[in-house]
Amino acid sequence: MDEVNAPLDDSNIGRLTRLLKEISEETQFIVITHSQRTMEAASALYGVTMQEPGVARLVSVKFHGGAAAASAAEGGGA
Repeated sequence: MDEVNAPLDDSNIGRLTRLLKEISEETQFIVITHSQRTMEAASALYGVTMQEPGVARLVSVKFHGGAAAASAAEGGGA
């Protein structure tokens, strides 16, 4: 199967987020992105931040009807 790469302009990001929302009713997706528009469509975000050298912190945010609940835990292993 050939790989297809489309530029991530506003119209393509809109199509992608609509498709992910539609299909996510039956399937879970993990999307790795720096695109703010793509992240805005997510129901949860997970990330790693390093506020000081050598100390990683895992951060998660879940969205429930516009309200966000955030939790953070020290990263230290798998």
